[in-house]
Amino acid sequence: MEKGYLSFVLHAHLPYVRHPEYDEFLEERWFFEAMSETYIPLLEVFEGLDRDGIDFRLTMSLTPPLISMMTDPLLQDRYARYLYKHLELSWKEIDRTRHGHHLFHRTAQMYHHRLHRARWLFDERWGRNLVAGFRHFMEAGKLEIITCGATHGFLPLLRSSHEAVRAQIEVACNLHEKHLGRRPRGIWLPECGYFSGLHEILWNNGIRFFFVDSHAVLYGDSRPKYGVYAPTYTPSGVAAFGRDYESSKQVWSAKEGYPGDPVYRDFYRDIGFDLDFNYVRPYINPDGTRVMTGFKYHRITGHTDHKEPYDPWHAQEVAAHHAGNFMFNRKNQVEYLSDVMGKPPIIVAPYDAELYGHWWFEGVDWLNYVIRKIACDQDSVKLLTPWEYLCRHPKNQMVEPSESSWGNKGYAEVWCNGTNDWVYRHLHEMACRMTELARAYATPDDNLRRALNQMARELLLAQSSDWAFIMNSGTMVEYAVKRTKDHIWRFNKLYWDIKNFSLDMNFLGEIEWKDNIFPNIDYRAYT
Repeated sequence: MEKGYLSFVLHAHLPYVRHPEYDEFLEERWFFEAMSETYIPLLEVFEGLDRDGIDFRLTMSLTPPLISMMTDPLLQDRYARYLYKHLELSWKEIDRTRHGHHLFHRTAQMYHHRLHRARWLFDERWGRNLVAGFRHFMEAGKLEIITCGATHGFLPLLRSSHEAVRAQIEVACNLHEKHLGRRPRGIWLPECGYFSGLHEILWNNGIRFFFVDSHAVLYGDSRPKYGVYAPTYTPSGVAAFGRDYESSKQVWSAKEGYPGDPVYRDFYRDIGFDLDFNYVRPYINPDGTRVMTGFKYHRITGHTDHKEPYDPWHAQEVAAHHAGNFMFNRKNQVEYLSDVMGKPPIIVAPYDAELYGHWWFEGVDWLNYVIRKIACDQDSVKLLTPWEYLCRHPKNQMVEPSESSWGNKGYAEVWCNGTNDWVYRHLHEMACRMTELARAYATPDDNLRRALNQMARELLLAQSSDWAFIMNSGTMVEYAVKRTKDHIWRFNKLYWDIKNFSLDMNFLGEIEWKDNIFPNIDYRAYT
């Protein structure tokens, strides 16, 4: 009989990057890499668990931008082209390494097998639509799919406009229902950002649980009796689940976490930078910019420029060992908490999904091993979703969480500082203008309705927290600034065209073609 529960929560999100005006675009590779290294491998793990009769539970957000990209025919075609090019490179790598280091050759063969399998799963198993794959496991009762803000807008910094926050939630829930067949029961708040009163908007959109960092619960308006090991209810009745620091540290910590083991694959050493330019040129950016190809032959080794050859089979053994260690620690944690609390605890372990497979190459296999070991090697811990826990244990303490995020220092500093604070005066004014026009035009003609809907898209895209995050991190800043300014400019041109009764239909058609997210959006979300 289990004494407590473990809830894995994977936050699957990427910013909406789609550029039909170019044949190839560098930042679209973010999506392609995550497809090959994270999302397809996760689906393959789920299939293996199901095939072997392993009863598992997992919670996973699929954010609206990610769903939109996964279901977009243009990006599906471009990802297929990306896969075929990398399959071609894998054949070349098998030939190139044939007479070199034997581990390099075996690793090249491993890459070829993975790419071949990914192509089959993408093209044939799931018909190029991975959302259908995740929906399959949702409907089988194995996977709880939750939503997020429509474009991952950091809600605490948007709250000057109630309508802007409400639209982020409402538009997201509508798109979720369209693609997954039902309204989401839970939400991953963008960056786990919470502010007092947000729960009312969540409740009104059918959301019944969300996640916050530990300090949001611990420093709420009343002391939580069970800390983060039981959910708490907000005044409206939406449940807040707090992140468990101990289980997170074992995976996230740069010093103590599993991904830093010297046997694991080094993320930064890639043939896109190591090999002759003419050899890799067909597989990097069209302008000649060297980028990651995914073909990496060295292990982390240690804090040194010298890197030893990567051995995937040894790394698998270490991943299995780390999985056993994680299970052992959660078992001890649950047994201790159960005795102290007098009720079954729930340990919430949330992570960015792209950690698994992309940043930590062995992470998907580690997750597979953990799930199997929990199912077969012990009986104290059971995997459970937050919704299932609430159904089993509906009586919980009421606590209004404190304002918080899971970013550095726990509040809003990452998304509002000297590198990015300039964006908010524009976002706030845009939200006011959107609300103004939404209330002014209750029954517009078809052209005006198209313009108002496109204004809503441009506002949502400008609000994405990804742009402020990138500006703060100092990588790809030029692109993040350009995207923000482009959406601001397009929005304001539409606003003044409407105000002056002079719609430019050619301009409107062009940006509808470029920024085509949320095809069924209704601008009246801002009324």
